[in-house]
Amino acid sequence: MALWLILIIIAVVMVVLGIAIEAAKIILWIGIALLVISLIGWLVGRMRSRT
Repeated sequence: MALWLILIIIAVVMVVLGIAIEAAKIILWIGIALLVISLIGWLVGRMRSRT
């Protein structure tokens, strides 16, 4: 499985947990950061494969 896909899955789980457990705001921000990083990695990978 691709690394970016694993990061997206982990990020989504962390975002859901961060919303469900309101006291754990840091989990929400880590999940959002992982989601953004994995999306950037996915976009870079797609651009490299087209060239």
